[in-house]
Amino acid sequence: MGDTAQNGRDPKTLRLVAAALILRGDEVLICQRKAGSPMGLKWEFPGGKIEAGESPEQALRRELDEELGIQASIGTRIAHLRHTYRSGGAVDLQFFAVHSFEGELVNHIFEDVRWAPLRDLPGYDFLAADRDLIRDLAAGKLL
Repeated sequence: MGDTAQNGRDPKTLRLVAAALILRGDEVLICQRKAGSPMGLKWEFPGGKIEAGESPEQALRRELDEELGIQASIGTRIAHLRHTYRSGGAVDLQFFAVHSFEGELVNHIFEDVRWAPLRDLPGYDFLAADRDLIRDLAAGKLL
C-alpha cells in the first residue's frame, strides 16, 4: 500500500482555509455551494484557501471580493478548528468576524446566499467541518 489515496490525492493534504462570519445584528451571511460542485448544495461560510505568502486575513479579504464583490474589514478570529473528512483530506479552518464591508453583496459563485439568524443555523445542512461551530454559534457561545 502506497501513501496515495485511490483518487490520486495525497491523503495527508491539509488545506488552509479562512472563512468569514459576516454579521448583521443577530444574523450571519451563509452561502450554499452550487449543485454539481464537490459537496454541492451544502451550506458554508464564505471564504477560501489561504495561498502561499498570504496571511489568513489577506486571503479572506481576497476571497470575499472574488465571491461576493465586497471589501471587508476583517475582525477578530472567532474560532480555529481542524477537520478530517472520510476521504482522508483535512482542512484547517480559521473563522473571522466581519462587522462591516464596503460594496454591494453580489453572489458570484454560490447557488444561494442568505442572511440567517444565528439560532436557526442548525436547521441548515452545513459542511461537516462547520457543524461544531454552528452549534456553538446557535447557542450564543462565541459571539
